[in-house]
Amino acid sequence: MRAVTWQGKGQMSVEDVPDPWIQEPDDIVIRVTSSGLCGSDLHLYEPLAPFMDVGDVVGHEPIGVVEEVGRDVSSLRPGDRVVVPFNVSCGHCWMCARGLQSQCETTQNAEQGTGASLFGYSKLYGQVPGAQAEYLRVPFADRLPIKVPDGPPDDRFVFLSDVLPTAWQAVEYADLRPEDTLLVLGAGPIGDMCARIALMRGIRVFVVDPVPERLERVSAYGAEVIVTDSDADTVTSVLELTRGRGADAVIDAVGMEAHGSPVAGSMAKVVGLLPDRVAAPLMRHAGVDRLAALHLAIDVVRRGGTVSVVGVYGGPMDPMPLMEMFDKQVQLRMGQANVRRWSDDILALLLEPTDHLGVESFATHHLPLEEAPAAYQDFREKNDGMVKVLFRP
Repeated sequence: MRAVTWQGKGQMSVEDVPDPWIQEPDDIVIRVTSSGLCGSDLHLYEPLAPFMDVGDVVGHEPIGVVEEVGRDVSSLRPGDRVVVPFNVSCGHCWMCARGLQSQCETTQNAEQGTGASLFGYSKLYGQVPGAQAEYLRVPFADRLPIKVPDGPPDDRFVFLSDVLPTAWQAVEYADLRPEDTLLVLGAGPIGDMCARIALMRGIRVFVVDPVPERLERVSAYGAEVIVTDSDADTVTSVLELTRGRGADAVIDAVGMEAHGSPVAGSMAKVVGLLPDRVAAPLMRHAGVDRLAALHLAIDVVRRGGTVSVVGVYGGPMDPMPLMEMFDKQVQLRMGQANVRRWSDDILALLLEPTDHLGVESFATHHLPLEEAPAAYQDFREKNDGMVKVLFRP
């Protein structure tokens, strides 16, 4: 089959790779019909290079059709249409039973000190073959995939794999009531969807992002965009809009910006030149993140407010303003999305006739799988108004 593979720092290539097969009695194999390109996939370009091997298949946002089923699978059969969550969770362990599928004890990576395995996302998270491919092996088939009906286009359901539950959890963690105020930092796919979900719930939403096209998208859904030249100006603007109090909650949808920060980017390049045995622990412990977004979130949230972190960070040595956080009594919530905790509620919304969240027009680009290498580069550089890409194998 054809699949998008990692070939080295900053190099993606579509190659012929072996077809997946049924390895366990509860596996299925699906034929992928659409698969998304996620902002966190860009971290594989350089920052997470020490944890990648040449030929790794990437991607973690698929929808497709069941082709084969293992002998123990009872809930699915060939021809069924399914969305596959990005985290590989068993559905029955202690963590999964408590709605913490991203911490699944069955697929946890104890040797790396990380949580549940992820499709297509490096040795840090299990090195599971990914979904930017023609076919995908899916384990735990009676508990992990989300069965969806035939008929509506892929775009109606594919974002159940990551974008929707990630944004949904971020808004849930913000713990807001109607008419509260929310500041979303970053209007990429996740920040954009966070704004849409919050607006649907009657929350007043402000959004900050340096890309005008992204601000136009969220503005069309009713968000109030804040255009400033500095973080200090952003703080001033939010205070003016909230009677000097600050936002009730802030969602940091930016996270690790090594692909956009000169300092962090330079650090990533240096690390990338080192042997993996040296580079991997350095990446884990040296801290190459740009923390500007997180610090801004803490500055602009009101006292007693909540900061919900949905952007991915990596590297534990980064300084945190603990004195300010303690003094302001800031609540900090974060983590990989627990997809199956939220998927039933989201699916019920998607099954309504009205496209409440605009998912069918959410993707800005639909591209053949063969164009993936160029798409990675364009997405990294924010070219051509690219916000969300779906590949069609």
